[in-house]
Amino acid sequence: MATIGTFKKDGNGYAGSIDTLTLKAKITVEPSDKKSDKAPDFRVFHIGDGFTSEIGAAWKKTSKEGAEYLSVSLDDPSFAEKINCRLVKTGAELGHSLFWERQRARD
Repeated sequence: MATIGTFKKDGNGYAGSIDTLTLKAKITVEPSDKKSDKAPDFRVFHIGDGFTSEIGAAWKKTSKEGAEYLSVSLDDPSFAEKINCRLVKTGAELGHSLFWERQRARD
């Protein structure tokens, strides 16, 4: 599992950045008006120079141990396919980390 982003709680959402070998981007995770039970709780936006673009969505989840986190789906034309991540509260008061793990082939 790799940490690909760091975020801080920002009002009802989150603000931070993703930093990998090939991608460096400012990101916000903003609450979304749910139209159905399956609709995302949040929308994910890339903040660029003079523009903002939606690059994903996130859903509130709870782990088996009872910890809350966000299940995040990101997509971008530069990706081979969408990636799924977890935004998890870390030790810092308002700090959260975005974790990514490569999907394993299923039998």
